Amino acid sequence: MTSHRHNGESESPGSTESTPRDGYLDAARECILDVGWRRTTLTEVARRAGVSRMTIYRAWSDMPALLADLMTREWGSLVAGRVDAATPPTPGSIADTVVATVGALRENELFTRIVELDPELILPYLLARRGRSQELILEVLGAAIATGQADGAIRAGAPAAIARGLLLAAHGYVLSAHTMVDDVVDESALETELHTLVVRSLQP
Repeated sequence: MTSHRHNGESESPGSTESTPRDGYLDAARECILDVGWRRTTLTEVARRAGVSRMTIYRAWSDMPALLADLMTREWGSLVAGRVDAATPPTPGSIADTVVATVGALRENELFTRIVELDPELILPYLLARRGRSQELILEVLGAAIATGQADGAIRAGAPAAIARGLLLAAHGYVLSAHTMVDDVVDESALETELHTLVVRSLQP
């Protein structure tokens, strides 16, 4: 979600160009899926990547820095893959994208593993600061809202503030939706409510 850039090999979220750094992040991802965050070390990442420990240490000073870059790549690619630049932004199209992105995040195996085993890793991005992935979402969402406003399809208001409000609402659907699913309300019903929330908040 957030970290300092360590060298010029870092790719922007959603980039399709593979680098040696991507291989190191792939190895870290495998480690976390296998044994969880607490048992993953830079030494183990190096072993799985087939490189020396110093190669990994030159890229990241510690595991939190590596995890931040891994989450940025994971969530950034997920978001970028669900944005259709060819579709004119309307309340409905933006709601479709928000619902699809929320669903994809909740089903993402890395996200699920972190929430199940090490939920404290997510807390800083909910309670203390925004991360790079959140900034990417706000940038994409804010741009879509501004374009929709110019076309008269979306209500007036500061695009940045509207985008942040929607992101705050989406946090609950990503992290807590399962607590609201039972015999009375299923997941599909909650997705419908999220879609309605987004549409109505954006309608002129």
